[in-house]
Amino acid sequence: MDMLYKNREEAGTKLAERLKNFSGKTDVLLYALPRGGVVVADEVAKALGIPLDVIVTRKIGAPSNEEYAIGALAETGEVVWNEAEYKANDSKKIEEIVEVEKKEAKRRIDVYRKGRPSPSFEGRTVIIIDDGIATGLTMKAAVLVARHQKAAKIIVAVPHGAKESIAELRQDGVEVVALEEPEWYGAVGQFYSDFPQVEDKEVNYILEKYAKEK
Repeated sequence: MDMLYKNREEAGTKLAERLKNFSGKTDVLLYALPRGGVVVADEVAKALGIPLDVIVTRKIGAPSNEEYAIGALAETGEVVWNEAEYKANDSKKIEEIVEVEKKEAKRRIDVYRKGRPSPSFEGRTVIIIDDGIATGLTMKAAVLVARHQKAAKIIVAVPHGAKESIAELRQDGVEVVALEEPEWYGAVGQFYSDFPQVEDKEVNYILEKYAKEK
């Protein structure tokens, strides 16, 4: 039987407990993947006393099934692919999807940051949070952002994630803190009894609290 969290807030509270060694550290940056990851990360940020920001990533769905991820795009242009799936699909159609996702990534940056610059990653420990990891592609794209921005250390922190996807991140040199690593993993939402759609308004409400602290 799947372990269930009541909601993202409860998952964030439990994740914060595992990350308590970072409490109050000034050389640590806390980032979330919007939208759902922001709700989880809010609880971590409150518990640790570290401001929260976002790394915007977009799933690239297969041309025949937009819900099935074959890649992921980061706000700074980095793209991660499932190479086998990429080769199995029409490259022209994929490029069209990428262009659509680039526009959506830019829209989200404008909506969430409102022109605020992202803090410098250089020489800092960067913790990246999401509400779960399925294929791991969007998280890999976020990790690329942190690497290209010269983060000293990257830690991925999630309430739960697919064992295989987490293993791939670790093989790539990323430290992963995961409360649960089930062998079988269908979808992120299966681990929550309450898993509502998170809207831009809620993300903005959370981020604006921390923008005032910077």
